[in-house]
Amino acid sequence: MAEKINRLKSVLTCSLCTEIFTDPVNLGCHHSFCSSCLQDFWAQAKNKNCPICKRKSSKDIGVDFSMKELAESYAGRQRSAPSEEAQVVCTEPSQRSDPSDEAQVVCTEHLKDIKWFCKEEQRAVCHVCEFPHHQGHTVVPLEEPVQELKQQLRPDLTALQARRSRHQELEETYEAMVPHLKGQRVKTERRIRAEFEQLHRFLREEEEARVKALGEEEEQKRKRILLERKTLQEQIRSLSEGLSAVEADLQKDGLSFLSASTRSRTSARALLSGSDPQLLPGALLDEAKHLGNLAHRVWEKMGQRTTFSPVTLDPNTADSRLSLSDDLTSVRRSDVTQKVPNNPERFTKYAEVLGSEGFSSGEHCWEVEVGDLPFWTIGVAKESVERKGGCTDSPDDGIWGLLHRSGKYSQGTGETLTLKRTPERIRVQLDYDGGEVSFYDPEDMTLIYTYQHTFTDNIFPWFSLGAAGEARTKDVRVCGDSSRTKPCKVLSGDGATGEARTKDVRCRVM
Repeated sequence: MAEKINRLKSVLTCSLCTEIFTDPVNLGCHHSFCSSCLQDFWAQAKNKNCPICKRKSSKDIGVDFSMKELAESYAGRQRSAPSEEAQVVCTEPSQRSDPSDEAQVVCTEHLKDIKWFCKEEQRAVCHVCEFPHHQGHTVVPLEEPVQELKQQLRPDLTALQARRSRHQELEETYEAMVPHLKGQRVKTERRIRAEFEQLHRFLREEEEARVKALGEEEEQKRKRILLERKTLQEQIRSLSEGLSAVEADLQKDGLSFLSASTRSRTSARALLSGSDPQLLPGALLDEAKHLGNLAHRVWEKMGQRTTFSPVTLDPNTADSRLSLSDDLTSVRRSDVTQKVPNNPERFTKYAEVLGSEGFSSGEHCWEVEVGDLPFWTIGVAKESVERKGGCTDSPDDGIWGLLHRSGKYSQGTGETLTLKRTPERIRVQLDYDGGEVSFYDPEDMTLIYTYQHTFTDNIFPWFSLGAAGEARTKDVRVCGDSSRTKPCKVLSGDGATGEARTKDVRCRVM
């Protein structure tokens, strides 16, 4: 735009005074100048040659009124316009204009607003100088293509707004993740330190106990050695006295020796009648007992005192209505919605959570304590299960589960299941390679239901919880060993809450 304006200005500028023409005159060589400027130049040069090309002018000159009108119009517009950039100038018939440009469109030849648009050439045209060149073309008011183009642009505007909204939502999610990350780090660090403090306490207690046992053994054996030594000292004194008596008798002669020999022999024989003394076995410390496989034996004892959880819940998948324990072994349906980021792994439609470890082969089983919970679904789900939208608890949506609703059991396709008793625990067995997911009553290993499917995704323990209501237990908990059923190769577990006496779902290693 500025280039067009500058080009027009150069055409209307006198090369002698470098100002917009005043009473412009046009020489035969087609160079134009202000009339007064040209007369002054000729007076000084004492000839009538063109100041630019030096061609001699041989005719009388007069004011070019068309050029004068154009110059005066330009000068007037320059004084009234706020800036040069506010105008759009059409300088050539072939120059295309953007019909959607909201600035003023002006024809340089007539200084008239351009209000028409040629659809064939897709450009704005001047109705004075260009209409003859558009015979047979579809020429419409400029506002018509402007509105059409605006209408075409509106879907792009809507799409851009939607994309910006998605970007803003993601940015807000990332913003929320920063304090959540810090909270996760603080909570996890606290739990790590608490766990290790328990381990340290156990190790300190175990160390003290073993050092104390070592000291007790040393004291016991020291007393035993001292007692044996005291006995030996008494025996040595008796032998020494007997030896001295025999030696004294041997120094006697005649009748004195004869009278003493019998007594001396009897005394010596009495002292020699006992067995020779022997060192007691086990007098030294049993170092092997205290040091042999020490770390392993301590580790075994530690294992007996600690509880193994077959399933660790993944808090990054838990719906905001679920609250997990610090050690990630239990979960409950909370009355308060947790403030958590809407990360891709998290369930947001239903109160669901996954185990932290998935399976892609092998046989796996875990036991879930459901107690008297009225609403729960337990089973397995594929890693790609829908987490943000609605889905059914069925194999069609990647879930193989056992459903319980107020005392009634069913499988994912809606088939009602009849059980002889109401189990408080449910055993889940996954045979990935064999393509089976089975549910049992672990009390007598009665089969409840078996799904058959060819698995291709990673499969995770999956739990969906209803409201606990008046149930006795409040937490769904991953439990330790159970001796009632035989173990599988790998064990894990979890559960669901409802409206009955029990609020826990417990998983036990068999």
